[in-house]
Amino acid sequence: MYILNLPIRFARRRSGYISKRFGWRHTRTEMHPSLRSLVHRPWALPTGPWVMAQKWHDLLFAHWAVPTALTRRLVPAKLELDTFEGQAWLGIVPFTMSGVRLRGTPALPWLRAFPELNVRTYVTSGGKPGVWFFSLDAANLLAVEIARWWFDLPYFHARINSGAQSERIEYFSRRDDRRGGSEQLQASYSGKGPWFQAKRGTLQYFLTERYCLYAQRDNGKLLRGEIHHAPWKLQDAGVSFDVNTMTESLGIELSARPDQLHFSKLQEMIAWAPQTVDL
Repeated sequence: MYILNLPIRFARRRSGYISKRFGWRHTRTEMHPSLRSLVHRPWALPTGPWVMAQKWHDLLFAHWAVPTALTRRLVPAKLELDTFEGQAWLGIVPFTMSGVRLRGTPALPWLRAFPELNVRTYVTSGGKPGVWFFSLDAANLLAVEIARWWFDLPYFHARINSGAQSERIEYFSRRDDRRGGSEQLQASYSGKGPWFQAKRGTLQYFLTERYCLYAQRDNGKLLRGEIHHAPWKLQDAGVSFDVNTMTESLGIELSARPDQLHFSKLQEMIAWAPQTVDL
């Protein structure tokens, strides 16, 4: 879910250069709306300025309880698998992204809005629980390449159609990237009932309130990308899956009915440049 997009000429220099180029050399002060709320954060904001902002629309959080031992084997040994009462979870999260921009700049016209689809589980390191992505599919080829080069995230290009029909989101994704398989998702989903904020200590909180992500470079070094957003405004959700092959390559079989379903209409976030995790 947290695609960190920068122009290619900067992305190739990795996060150290990006921090200098878009961090302390920035002269423009900008207060992002998400920074109005900080008390809900599980740890303090990162030092230094954030570098990028995004908006996420019409998110479905579809979660399945999955075999913990199998999930453990799919996550780097340097990371601790994060479980809820001993149970591992896998999430499939379709949504649409918009307003991708660098700090102090308007939205980038070539990355303004596009749908994305994430497959993820949960890990922790150094007392900071976060997200581990098995795959991220996006309909914007430039965004895919930037994210792979800068943050070594497993992004793939996919043909994705997403739109509202009445009160439901009709979503179709088919990966067409030679670096991946032919994973597909076809789903129809919507929120239902009043919105709420998950309470700390609950399963809903565990599955949604995450303030960093982890990735691993080809040389084995781990990265942590810190993010910030307001508490999620969630609804219960309804969904029907016509096609779902997103976890076949992982060897994880999912039931037709997720164990947990949530919907969020809108979230605004900011992100900091990724940093190496010192173990």
